[in-house]
Amino acid sequence: MSEPLLTIEDLVVKKNKESKAIISRLNLQVASGEMIGLIGESGCGKSMTARAILNLLPGQMNAKGKILYGNRNLLSLSRQEHRKLLGKEIGIIFQDYRGSFTPFIRVGKQMVETIRAHSPLSKKEAKAVTLDVLAEMGLEAERVYKSYSFQLSGGQVQRAAIAMSLALKPSLLICDEVTTALDVMSGEKVLDYIEKMRKETGCAVLLITHDLTQAYKRTDRIYVMEQGEIVESGTPEVIRCNHQHPFTKKLCGCVLALPGEGSGVQPTREKVIFI
Repeated sequence: MSEPLLTIEDLVVKKNKESKAIISRLNLQVASGEMIGLIGESGCGKSMTARAILNLLPGQMNAKGKILYGNRNLLSLSRQEHRKLLGKEIGIIFQDYRGSFTPFIRVGKQMVETIRAHSPLSKKEAKAVTLDVLAEMGLEAERVYKSYSFQLSGGQVQRAAIAMSLALKPSLLICDEVTTALDVMSGEKVLDYIEKMRKETGCAVLLITHDLTQAYKRTDRIYVMEQGEIVESGTPEVIRCNHQHPFTKKLCGCVLALPGEGSGVQPTREKVIFI
């Protein structure tokens, strides 16, 4: 593994000093060019971890420990310094995809403005980039470009939101349940494009997912999270076949099996049902 691009050391997130930790002494690493999976049941702290990286913790929540991006501790940066890294250096595809677009501004205009905010491209160049990434997502690029978000289906808005994040080609991309609103074929197409971008640009990807099959198939390493703690980590093969922690065993046991393959061992079906 190359030098870590993102290193989280002993991260603790609390609502206040007296409350119980939502995230407790979390340690995690992502190297450039690596895709890391973060899996666990709903409410265990996966999305909260992403928000801590982005300095988007809600309310009075505070984070302690270290979140190192390269050699800079994100928790020690001012809000203004942190904001300069977002988008171009650190990108996120949110689970709440409809929040990515203002409903009274056309999708294309918002994407062009976002691209130009992070790069010296002209409007014409930014429009060309926008149309390219929309097409890569399997969308009717011109129609989506001219549409308002409420004129599109949930899956189309999700793919447009993903396209907007990928257009900036960040060094670190955080994907929070990116295929939630997509059918299987569209979801695979999106993940294929993220994989393509990872190989072309060498970006690091943190894939937060409930779908164990995505983690098995797409990632280089997997971290298993339970109630705010990392309880196990390893390659997909280790997590799937040689896991040690009881929670990981329970998690992996929630994958359905289909008959007809293997000798006495039921193969896993490509979908998770534990939530």
